[in-house]
Amino acid sequence: MLGCSYGTLFQATVAGGSYQEGLTTVLQGVPPGLLINEAEIYEALLTRKPGQSKLASPRREADVPVIYSGVNAADTMPGFTNAGFTNGTPFVILIPNVDRHFEHIEQYQVTNRTPRPGHASYASYQKYGEWDDAIGAGFFSGRYTSTIVAAGAVARRILKEHGIEVFSYVKEAAGVRAAEVDLATAKKQVDTFRRVRTQYDPIYDWVFRQGRIKQGMRFLEKMAVIAELEKNLLDIREMKEEVDFERIREEHGIHFTMNCPDIDAAFEMERRIIEIRDEGDSSGGLVEVVATGLPAGMGEPVFNKIDGELGRMLSIGAIKAVEVGAGYAVKDMQGSETNDAMRVENGEVKFLSNGAGGVTGGLTTGQPLVARIAVKPTPTIAKDQQTIDKVSKENATLSAVTRRDPTIVARVWPVAEAFTAMIVLDQYMMHLGYQALFADKRQG
Repeated sequence: MLGCSYGTLFQATVAGGSYQEGLTTVLQGVPPGLLINEAEIYEALLTRKPGQSKLASPRREADVPVIYSGVNAADTMPGFTNAGFTNGTPFVILIPNVDRHFEHIEQYQVTNRTPRPGHASYASYQKYGEWDDAIGAGFFSGRYTSTIVAAGAVARRILKEHGIEVFSYVKEAAGVRAAEVDLATAKKQVDTFRRVRTQYDPIYDWVFRQGRIKQGMRFLEKMAVIAELEKNLLDIREMKEEVDFERIREEHGIHFTMNCPDIDAAFEMERRIIEIRDEGDSSGGLVEVVATGLPAGMGEPVFNKIDGELGRMLSIGAIKAVEVGAGYAVKDMQGSETNDAMRVENGEVKFLSNGAGGVTGGLTTGQPLVARIAVKPTPTIAKDQQTIDKVSKENATLSAVTRRDPTIVARVWPVAEAFTAMIVLDQYMMHLGYQALFADKRQG
């Protein structure tokens, strides 16, 4: 399958499917000397995975990653302490599927002749014919986005060591829009959201806090833990007390599953999403993603402009639009409004606004990079839909019986965050290389 790789210096290739054995992320360009483990990658996957609330599909995937290669198995020689550190070779992450039982497969089998309107199932059948991986939508399922989140967890970690932060949150859901919040406050809220989610997650507790998977274990030892996890998944999930959303709100100032910096809006988003779900329908929304700490001048002209690369987030399933800075609003503005005026303060350039979203001419300005993605409603709904039998070419009616999300927006923000981190890291690596070529010739 073509089209499953991204990047120039930081390259990611992904594979797998919704009901295959699992999913795989292969990264090239991960520098040597990085200490990153499964627990850190899982913290990112945790915010995306299903089965955690009424805002998500009830599918119960553990999404525990296993690092398969790219790190030293032991200290390489006396006096060296480099076991578990990356060694510069391809870094491979496996994400086994553990909740793919026959009754769910059968639900897809009996409905796969009638493609879901708004989904890839008709087009993918035209492309791959009878060999199309249609169980759970295969590689066209939102499940594949776990591979992007895993790649982004590594990219975010590398960027953070260089003073660059990437974070994302829900801006709008089911017609409810959050109030404007300054980026520092939004970043603090997102960090709190991650911490609290990890604190209350029974899988994290069972696998990592209790030391069942830890550094130095062999691959087969880790897979034995995954097998035990699959066998006891329901019991493990019930080991933690039920989360009291109101108590979380009072103690931490967040909504437990809707990552939105405006707490009042987050609870109203949830109410409206559930209301639409109970009507048999689904809803969409808007996600904002931010990168701070970027140098000015990063990006490549014409075909690899930073804003053009951010447009690649249309590759994420269910994303129908990407805007940078003021975005679509520029059509109703004048030049005096869209231009970001500049001044010099204490020898440093300061911008008076950021309508450009941190990008001019396809290059970063040194301001925060700000983009938003529009998320369409989940195609699978509880209402009957007009469709066809894609084999016999007869008209048909589809009644949804499979597991589904009432909205995708609550789970897609980690994917946007991860994809942006991959884009930014790739561009940053190229930027450092280009600048190094003539560093001794620069003036000032």
